[in-house]
Amino acid sequence: MPRLSPDASKMAAKVSYKGVEYLAIFDLTGKAQPDYFLKTEAYKEFGDRRIISWRWVGNRTLVVTAASGEIGLFEGEMGRLFSYDVEGKKLAPLAWKDAAGSASDIIHVDHKNERLLLSRTSLTYGYEYLGRPEVIDVDVRTGRFKLVQKPNILVGGWAADGKGVVRMGVGYDRDSGKTRVLYRATPDENLKTIYDKADPTFSGDLLVPEIFLAEEGKAIVTSNKDGFDKVYKIDLATMELGEPIFAVEGYDVGELGCNESCNQLQSVSVVENRSKIYWMDERLKAVQDMFEQQFGAGNARIVSSDLGDKNMLVWVGKTNQTGIYYSFNTDTGKVARIGYSNEYFGEAEMNPTKTIIYPASDGEKIHAVVTMPRHREGQRNLPVVMITHGGPFGPRDEEGFGPFAWHQAIAELGYVVVQPNYRGSGGYGRDWIKKGRDDGFGLRMQDDLNDAIDYLAAQGTVDPKRACMMGWSYGGYASARAAQRDPARWRCTIAGAGVYDLGEMRKYDRNYLGRFGSNYLSKGTADLDTVSPTQNAEGKWSPILIVHGVKDDRVPLAQAKGLVSALERSGKVRGQDFDYLYQPDNTHNFPAPSDEAEFLEATRKWLERFNPAYIASDAGKAPPVIAAK
Repeated sequence: MPRLSPDASKMAAKVSYKGVEYLAIFDLTGKAQPDYFLKTEAYKEFGDRRIISWRWVGNRTLVVTAASGEIGLFEGEMGRLFSYDVEGKKLAPLAWKDAAGSASDIIHVDHKNERLLLSRTSLTYGYEYLGRPEVIDVDVRTGRFKLVQKPNILVGGWAADGKGVVRMGVGYDRDSGKTRVLYRATPDENLKTIYDKADPTFSGDLLVPEIFLAEEGKAIVTSNKDGFDKVYKIDLATMELGEPIFAVEGYDVGELGCNESCNQLQSVSVVENRSKIYWMDERLKAVQDMFEQQFGAGNARIVSSDLGDKNMLVWVGKTNQTGIYYSFNTDTGKVARIGYSNEYFGEAEMNPTKTIIYPASDGEKIHAVVTMPRHREGQRNLPVVMITHGGPFGPRDEEGFGPFAWHQAIAELGYVVVQPNYRGSGGYGRDWIKKGRDDGFGLRMQDDLNDAIDYLAAQGTVDPKRACMMGWSYGGYASARAAQRDPARWRCTIAGAGVYDLGEMRKYDRNYLGRFGSNYLSKGTADLDTVSPTQNAEGKWSPILIVHGVKDDRVPLAQAKGLVSALERSGKVRGQDFDYLYQPDNTHNFPAPSDEAEFLEATRKWLERFNPAYIASDAGKAPPVIAAK
């Protein structure tokens, strides 16, 4: 995540230096050495925190967002801000005084005056207002701040326009499921409700303005009213949508980007087979087109630029490369290599990845990402590992290395890796989400996973008798469900951070999400116990490895322990039928690379034991293992 300073004189990025991960500042003028100012894996000076992101506020201050699993009486991943004075080399908490719960939602940045607007909850208003944020104006140089917007009992998050005026508040009622949007046209007006509806289908059927346009009373919004998320201009007085101004056939649009003044739509991100940015700005579109002409369509992305969009950082890479970062100056046309995303891999092309479309047993067409082991080119009937993504509703898999390149790690061992975007996965429209919710959880969605193996087996790509499944979060649930429901299909499974007792999770989510949100598991499944692995521990199971973070607040450790206890009561033997790994410092999101590495190493050993990548009858032999330096 390299980020240019507003004047392009410096760059902030996470790097590995002498075997340790740091957040570092690089002087791009060549006048100073890199400043490795913050260890990202185990930063404990202000508590044990996971570094989430970073951004410049002016040219002298980097603002870092970190999260902790627990802050005082508040549990869950609570965000906090730190400021780093590049000149004084001083790191300090930012706007912590009276902060309660999360305090990291930056809604506006003023680079010229080195200030930001922060939406945060505060103890000042009493416990009844926890979760109802105020907005403060923060001087990032001194840390001093002043109140801009008091909390509103109906508002859970605020939004500002490009001038730093708080224009909108959005609230969600956990029990009714209604999202309410409050809006003011000018700074002096009172807020008024312009939207107040529930989405009973849980399919993202909501209208929340994202960019306030220079045209008075108009904004940019995304809506799936026509089946897919498209970009619209909306009249804030009537909440009426015009004709779509941007859409991609067959896919939902994603994140929207605005110009420097944040009063125009500048870009739209879309995940097709892989992530892509569509530029509305002709200059930026021309830059991306130039790099794609040189390196191939889809192989270049502008990732950061200065305030005038004259200096840019561009990532370049194929789907099986970690990639390279280049700098580009639009005035001079100069292109310079900044560095590899990963020095160890460099420009190496790893295991080839492509998207296929396979038929489900009920006729639906499903996209899946398939990664072939590069050492076994031309071989057929190979062992296969399915990696099932989390969510399940909303996320999806795509081509590319990505932040979690588990498919590359497993393919390097000699397995075909398949990652289905089963029904319910995001990016394929409202109806695809709804199809996952209708008798999907543990039933039809599980069939979709099985159908992917059947299809690849029919093509001669994989041996269906040499299949294992792994996954995290919902992928952990799916892996446990596979071991319990279809043991004849799966030689083994690896279940990470999964929900294994849906009834218990529904009770937990009633507190976490409210009465309305907690029902998302039960749609179409009258009896949650029927699809809960913990409640069906008897009988034959595939060998299962259970991995969970002790500090996981989203899916509590009790879910893993409950499954282990149920397996033990059913007579299954640890080390033979199942095993477990509880990671003391892990949350739901791998705060430390060492936790992820431990998970992958445990996975490798489990696969080697129950479904070895190479057996005597295989055409090839395993390549030699190169020890890490």
